[in-house]
Amino acid sequence: MVTQAKYLTGDKNGIEEFISRFDVFLFDCDGVCSPTNFLYFDTFQGDLDQTRIGVLWSGEHLFEGTVETLELLRSQGSICFKPHPLYTDQIDHCKGKQVVFVTNNSTKSRADYKQKLTSMGIPATVDEVFGSSYSAAIYISRILQLPPNKKTVFVLGEAGIETELDSEKVPHIGGTDPSLHRLMEKDDYADIASGISLDPSVGVVLCGLDFHLNYLKLSLAFHYLRHGAVFLATNMDSTLPSSSTLFPGAGACSAPLVAMLGGRQPTSLGKPSQAMMDAIEGKFQFDRQRACMIGDRLDTDIQFGIEGGLGGTLCVLTGVTKGKRDWEDEKIIPTAWVDRLGDLREGA
Repeated sequence: MVTQAKYLTGDKNGIEEFISRFDVFLFDCDGVCSPTNFLYFDTFQGDLDQTRIGVLWSGEHLFEGTVETLELLRSQGSICFKPHPLYTDQIDHCKGKQVVFVTNNSTKSRADYKQKLTSMGIPATVDEVFGSSYSAAIYISRILQLPPNKKTVFVLGEAGIETELDSEKVPHIGGTDPSLHRLMEKDDYADIASGISLDPSVGVVLCGLDFHLNYLKLSLAFHYLRHGAVFLATNMDSTLPSSSTLFPGAGACSAPLVAMLGGRQPTSLGKPSQAMMDAIEGKFQFDRQRACMIGDRLDTDIQFGIEGGLGGTLCVLTGVTKGKRDWEDEKIIPTAWVDRLGDLREGA
């Protein structure tokens, strides 16, 4: 267990030694998230957070040295990824250090994030992005053993979830269906109670951040759960940062269901849940002791790496965490920290 984080900014030898210890870097790329604008990324894990807050960028502002740092990491070392029976789409070749962009933002798909990365001048492939929506889709399609007649997922969330479920050929309802974007009507109560409004093939309720959450959606989700559906969440972040303040996060969307179910918690497929770490490891087949998590948030990013048994964690101070006093208060201590991601260029 780490008892004191090492400050690496300005320490060329320390940076070189730190980088040499790892083959895989998971970057948190969470950031500002809204229906029309998103920065919620997390992997090296590298993170993306609110106005002037993030790991790789903030809004349309790419932090100085980000691209060069990623190029530095990708150019060093050599690592091979071996095939895994559950992940036929995984990378299977030798290259420099592996960079993975990890995010708890369920509203966007991996393709959306790849487009965002490219628009910011960061070379990336869809396979290098690992979001909570994709994590949930993999869990449902490849790990969760559902009965043949209970394969449909009822979604509380946005298009990012639907896209990733489609990529895994998982049938789903709810989500962005416009017929559910309305007030609850008198007949709805009787129809839901009798089961007329319920699809008998639903075996999972999957909750993510839903910008159109309403009483009707919650009522349907609650009754699916009462009928035995598996309760899953893309992530449990209670808040998300935007416009220099905080707004309800995905965890706030599942919270009413938790209350209605007497405290029953969903299985979370995002950080810091180890179900997500298992899915990432399953796809990329790496040695956890040779992997490092990079992020700006202690209770998700850094805790994710620590609980996952990674060889190291790196906290970047351009995001939520502002200094060692924060981790001393929270008792979640990273292996090392830098003022900004670009400081790692000193290890070149």
